[in-house]
Amino acid sequence: MSHPQTLFAQTEFHGASMLRTRRTTIARTTVKAQLQKLKDTGRYQCFSLKWQPIYEDRSRWPCPAPMYWDSDVAKWIEGACYLLSEEYDAEVDAAVREIANMIRGAQQEDGYLNTWFTIAEPEKRWTNIRDQHELYNAGHLIEAALAHSNYYKNNLLIEPIEKYVKYICTVIGPGPDKKHAYPGHPETELALLRLYTATGNKDAYELAKFFVEERGNPTGQDGLPYYDWERRQRGDSPWKRSDSYQMHNSNWYNQAHAPILEQKSVEGHAVRAMYLLTGVADLLCLDELGVKSYAHKGEYFEALCRLWNNMVDKKMYLTGGIGSMWQWEGFGIDYFLPQGSEEGGCYNETCASIGVIMLAERLLHLDLNSKYADIMELCLYNAVMTGLSLEGTAFTYVNQLASSDADRNRREDWFDTSCCPPNVMRLFGSLGGYLWDYGGSGKDAYVNVHLYTTAKVTFQVEDQQIILEQKSNWPWEGNMLFQLQAPTSTNTTIRLRIPSWARMSFTLTPSYKPAKVEKGYLVLPPAYTSANGAFSIQINGFQPRFISPHPYTNQNTLTLARGPLIYCVEDVDNAWEQDHFRNVGIKSDSEVTEQEEEIGQTGERYIALRSVGWIREIDDRAESEAGVEPGSSLRQTVLVEQKELTFVPYYLRANRGGKGHMRVGLLRQ
Repeated sequence: MSHPQTLFAQTEFHGASMLRTRRTTIARTTVKAQLQKLKDTGRYQCFSLKWQPIYEDRSRWPCPAPMYWDSDVAKWIEGACYLLSEEYDAEVDAAVREIANMIRGAQQEDGYLNTWFTIAEPEKRWTNIRDQHELYNAGHLIEAALAHSNYYKNNLLIEPIEKYVKYICTVIGPGPDKKHAYPGHPETELALLRLYTATGNKDAYELAKFFVEERGNPTGQDGLPYYDWERRQRGDSPWKRSDSYQMHNSNWYNQAHAPILEQKSVEGHAVRAMYLLTGVADLLCLDELGVKSYAHKGEYFEALCRLWNNMVDKKMYLTGGIGSMWQWEGFGIDYFLPQGSEEGGCYNETCASIGVIMLAERLLHLDLNSKYADIMELCLYNAVMTGLSLEGTAFTYVNQLASSDADRNRREDWFDTSCCPPNVMRLFGSLGGYLWDYGGSGKDAYVNVHLYTTAKVTFQVEDQQIILEQKSNWPWEGNMLFQLQAPTSTNTTIRLRIPSWARMSFTLTPSYKPAKVEKGYLVLPPAYTSANGAFSIQINGFQPRFISPHPYTNQNTLTLARGPLIYCVEDVDNAWEQDHFRNVGIKSDSEVTEQEEEIGQTGERYIALRSVGWIREIDDRAESEAGVEPGSSLRQTVLVEQKELTFVPYYLRANRGGKGHMRVGLLRQ
């Protein structure tokens, strides 16, 4: 079964493009900057099992910071291995090798492999699966091992990982003497299924399936939901210490409030939800692609569609960000999408939108529908790409749509919880696998093109080599040139995504009247591709357009977009702004012009948008006494001043200085 993390190497970013620029920056700068942070913070040495003073700090509960260091290191290994396959670096290679040897040495005789519970609290193994990331760490170690094996062509990490999985199966599973547990932070499910795909490890498949099917079981352990049973075993009491959950005795934070098949809406921690649903989709993909049949595929696919639609239609920001609630880094009620913390929320963790991309890619194997690829592209160019600075050394964890004095528009070089920086690295390292999926059998081959850039893919169908090359200036222009090289005996079908924002406006050259668009993909059959090895498509819709959130959000705002890019305003371009653009409005019929710009220190070229807006003034009427009533007919809003506005792509925010004032949606006049 194809995974982006294994097939990415078959794609070469061979020409200039925004995506190639980002990948080059990450390969040459980000990977080393993060390596230094791993060393500076003690993470690098955690698998040496040496005591560090930070292990004594238990002020963070229920998860002291080092509790998920294993996953930070594992994600860095995974991303580094992807990047090494394209551009070798001796320092990075040496670090990966050293950490791999430390991981092997950290494994206990019974197979257990977790640094916190080996160094700091060995007596508390598996006592708080809900909160303390044991299985989550295991999942990222699995993915690191797979990337390591794929690059180094050995089983140096696969061996201890398979031993660890075997050990976990003696502790957790459906048996009467086992814990009927499932990950408090999903990730292990998708990792186990990747391990099964790569190695055929049956324990990995059965454990992943158990995790998916057991989650939310109301009578899972001794007649109780597992997390409730586990909490009783620990003797937890809200009278002894504050509850770490927002709603006592509620498991929606972990998507365990009901079995997955019964969940009506996407809830809880956004990253956990996306990783969980990606694992479910992986389970179904094994059936869809003929690897491993699954009896409940239909029911679970229906649940995936229901939860996806709820998320996109009612809980996703215009940038592709998800998670409006700061308190639990996750989803709020339907249509609750404030732009910033000053308005009551907007978290939009970078990892969450990476999870959306992962889920969308899996869903495309189950249902080739452009709506999944559209969201994948929206997240990539906006909610995810904004998570990394142009220099590749600073990051965002939270990605609000509006700044405030309390939460200014800025970046950090690292975080106490640093899941996002290495997650961006591993996504871009394997990005080639997300551009398209492809395959075939006998004399038939296909390529489904999901994302546009400049790249080429080379793959085999039986003994025949097929190469498809695309060249474009995406996301700035919509003209794509394609070159197909395939044996004349091979029947090659190519499908090209037509983005929803293009409104079906495109031109294929040479033209092909019988061509059909099926679920958002223009289908070019063998009759066309055999006669036209070179062809192009012009996708329209790159003129600036205004978009707005759903009316039920009560966000009466307008946002500028161009192609797949969402735009924002920053004070660095609009120096007159002093209050985070809270009182700036724009009209939907305002003229918008374009201007090509370049950022001097990085050479980044982009298209800025310019228009005219207005400043509102709230007239509180000095004669009205304070504290009389919550609203008044006397209070009025007046437009007092016209202002020229400059907009830049959201991904560019917090890269050029300024005072940290930024906003995506401006008041609709």
